[in-house]
Amino acid sequence: MSSRARALSALCLALIVTIGCGGEPPEKEMQQAEGALAAAMAAGADKYATAEYTAAQTALDNARQAVSQRDYRLALDRALDSRERAQNAARQAADGKALARGEATQALGAARTQLDALDEKVTAAEANKATAKLVDGPRQAVDTARAAVQEAGALFEKGEYLEATTRARAATASLPAASEALAAALAPPARRRR
Repeated sequence: MSSRARALSALCLALIVTIGCGGEPPEKEMQQAEGALAAAMAAGADKYATAEYTAAQTALDNARQAVSQRDYRLALDRALDSRERAQNAARQAADGKALARGEATQALGAARTQLDALDEKVTAAEANKATAKLVDGPRQAVDTARAAVQEAGALFEKGEYLEATTRARAATASLPAASEALAAALAPPARRRR
């Protein structure tokens, strides 16, 4: 190959690399993606639209990596993808948050209903002169669960709906066993057949 042919090949290769990589890093688009991610985070996308939010973060990381490799076309593509995914995550977060709020409301309501029902049984057992040994366990279960439900309610007020739901459900997990123990202890003794 002649020196002229080599020079022409080198020039063509340089031109292809320059065209393929674009001229400058897509700073504006990357900043837009960062802003969209910040807005999505503020909307709660990290909790209520986790998959889309994570994909947006990954796309932005890939854009940064492409910039470091001077592949500006790929960086632009990834930055635009990140921005779009972050915007989708923000929209999904609003829906997810509303759904989580509804679930938390139901969980707290169900927990309070269970607490009230067991509390009534304990009060009835005390009124029927049940022994302290019989009533102490269920009463302690009610008191412990009520404190946990109050904590769940405080989380709800702070907008921590997922955690409020988890805590409300966990708080009442021991109540059915306490109710059964109380009912069994209060049941009249079975008569023997003759």
